[in-house]
Amino acid sequence: MVMMDNFAIPLDTAAAVEHLMRFLSVEGVTGKEADIAASVIEALKAVGVSGENIRFDDANERIPLPTETGNLIVDLPGTRPGPRLLFSTHLDTVPLCAGAKPLRDGNRIVSDGTTALGGDARTGVALLVVVAETLIKHSLPHPPITLLAETLIKHSLRHPPITLLFTVREESGLHGARELDPAVLGGPVMCVNVDGQLASDLIIGAVGQENWEAEIVGRASHAGVAPETGISATLVGALALAEAYAAGWFGKIEKSDDRGTSNIGIFGGKDGMAAGDATNVVTDYAFLKGEARSPEPAFAKMIAEGYEAAFEKAKQAVKDRNGETARVTFIHHTAYPPFKLNENSPAVVRAAKAMKLLGLEPNYLFSNGGLDANWLDKHGVPTVTIGAGQAEIHTVNEYVDLREYEKGCRLGVLLATMPE
Repeated sequence: MVMMDNFAIPLDTAAAVEHLMRFLSVEGVTGKEADIAASVIEALKAVGVSGENIRFDDANERIPLPTETGNLIVDLPGTRPGPRLLFSTHLDTVPLCAGAKPLRDGNRIVSDGTTALGGDARTGVALLVVVAETLIKHSLPHPPITLLAETLIKHSLRHPPITLLFTVREESGLHGARELDPAVLGGPVMCVNVDGQLASDLIIGAVGQENWEAEIVGRASHAGVAPETGISATLVGALALAEAYAAGWFGKIEKSDDRGTSNIGIFGGKDGMAAGDATNVVTDYAFLKGEARSPEPAFAKMIAEGYEAAFEKAKQAVKDRNGETARVTFIHHTAYPPFKLNENSPAVVRAAKAMKLLGLEPNYLFSNGGLDANWLDKHGVPTVTIGAGQAEIHTVNEYVDLREYEKGCRLGVLLATMPE
């Protein structure tokens, strides 16, 4: 294997870190991406991207949650013939990142310890800007070097048409990617999504997710004077979860050759309040919300249906003195589909080749969490996901490993310029 020397990828490391620090300091929690989008546009124009090639789509008009902007889309005209490539990442962060103050600590960027950092996926946001900047401003050096590097020099930083996609509301349900109209992308043949930790990690597939909700309407009564006239919505919910657990539908799930996971996230009352507000009243309402994940969409649905059966059984077990039961409404729907690329598919082969040229051994992964790649693949764009240094995401201990970030930036530039 031939290893590319670092000078073959003309990365301005200081500028790359500066972009990252800037974007980490701009707030943009999920659904409120207007400010970070504006910061990205400003940076892109500063490195030479024409405003005519920067636009928003209208995905936010289809997202069922308030969302400030559509997805940000940027076109980089090609300098050689070739199929269009797509690079993607997401603009938003989780709410725990609100007010983040990034600090440089040696080879890491950290928060001040009171918030998460937002490396997920501001590392990707910065990487895409670095790719644009490098393609526009730099040329490869021309000293006598290896045959492989000579081939890349011959092509310099010439590249096929490239589209950069910055999605919204990834953290709250992959909504930006889901509601994306693929026709606005110009027909890319493959995509590199940036949303991971190690530059050598090559995510080629991910589970799908089925969301479920249960609404329980019981009957209130005085818990001390006449409990037998009430129907406890809380008890129905508790018994349903116990039944789902006993039937093997909770947590890590393995049934025959199928596997998956599930979880209950919300057990509360109306409008996010507690289910019941007094101990002397039989609870008349409860709302539960959970998820099921699996590499197979049919099994994810089966898990949700297992919960549905558990709620029906619990409903029949809780009755008032007249034999009446609570009213239970259970619904489930697909949040995102699973996908898996073959290791011989062009997108995977190209990414693996680029990694090896940089001296990285590809670590093929299947993710247990959803990615924008799930929907991009569903939209007809085979998508691999690479890492750029984000670590311990969604916690106050989150940090960015700048060594991995630099590797990711070099990998991004190489993927954009590597000959077919």
